[in-house]
Amino acid sequence: MLVLGDSLSAAHNIATEQGWVHLLEARLSSMEPTWRVINASISGETSLSGRNRLPALLEKYKPAVLVLELGANDGLRGLPLPALRENLATMIDLAQKSGARVLLLGIELPVNYGPQYRDGLRAVYRELSQQKRTALVPFLLDGVALDPSRMQDDGLHPTAAGEPGVLDNVWPSLQPLLR
Repeated sequence: MLVLGDSLSAAHNIATEQGWVHLLEARLSSMEPTWRVINASISGETSLSGRNRLPALLEKYKPAVLVLELGANDGLRGLPLPALRENLATMIDLAQKSGARVLLLGIELPVNYGPQYRDGLRAVYRELSQQKRTALVPFLLDGVALDPSRMQDDGLHPTAAGEPGVLDNVWPSLQPLLR
C-alpha cells in the first residue's frame, strides 16, 4: 500500500509513530495477509508535485492500493479547482493503469475560503470518486477538525490524540480495498 499525501499524512509536528499512517500500518500488521505500507507523504506537497512524483513511486513499489491524500495545500493556496481536478484525475488514472485500487481522501477548507470555493472543492473529490470508481473519504478530519483538544494550535493539523480519529475515518473506506 502506498500513501501519497501532505502534512496530514506525514505526521506534521508529532512523532511519526503517532500519525494515522503508522497507526494504520500497525493495524494491518495483525491481519492476514499482512500489508506493507509505504508512506510517501511530504509536508507541503501539492497535487502537482504529487502527480510528478507518482510515476516513479508506482514503478518502485507496485502498490495494490494507493491512498491519495492531496489537495489541502492546493486549496489553501487558492489553486483553481480545474487544475486540482486534473492533477488528481491523472494520479488516479496512473494508479488504476498500474493495477492499484485507489482510495481518495477529501479535505475541507476553513470557512474564510467562502462557500463557492469550499463547495467546489468538495465536488472535485465527490465527482472524481464517482467518475473514476474510487473509494472516497469525503472529509479526512471529520469529527477531529472542530475539536480543539484533537488539533494543533495551527487549527490545520491533528495532535497525536486526534490521529486515531483520522484512522477511524479512513478505515471503513479502506477495508474493502484490502480484499
